[in-house]
Amino acid sequence: MQAINFYSLIFYGFSALVLVSALNILLTKNVLYAAFSLLVSLFGVAALYVLMGADFIGIAQIMIYIGGILVLMIFGVMLTTKLKGEPILTQNRNVLSSLLVGTGLSTFLGLIFSQFEWANRPWIDQTALAEGSIRKLGIATMTDFLLPFELIAIMLLVALVAGTYLAKK
Repeated sequence: MQAINFYSLIFYGFSALVLVSALNILLTKNVLYAAFSLLVSLFGVAALYVLMGADFIGIAQIMIYIGGILVLMIFGVMLTTKLKGEPILTQNRNVLSSLLVGTGLSTFLGLIFSQFEWANRPWIDQTALAEGSIRKLGIATMTDFLLPFELIAIMLLVALVAGTYLAKK
């Protein structure tokens, strides 16, 4: 049995934070509290990405999900509670069946992952991991994948203009 090092302790701490906040999302009755628990859960997932060496994915998680989508959800909840003057409450139906399905799925995935040899990962380029994922992603985006990157940017611009046009109509 190996001793737990500091890295593993931080990893398990963030994993526990994600699990506890995800449970709080499911079990709380107030939608605003559930949104704030989602905030904590998404921060924990971003921290796990950073700990696993995927810096870009962790930063993207914070910028896209927390900075955009979650803030929009919180504003929506706060504005709808101002209109009616009463908090929005949810009903926690099927908690027992959800808990059983979640426990069964977690056990199944745990059994699958326990059979996998995590130390030998030939699909991960160790040199790319050592030099950093952001630098490698930036170089690949601006050289090999420049045309698809620009096409996606143009498609997003067209979607934004079309959405603005439809919203005005």
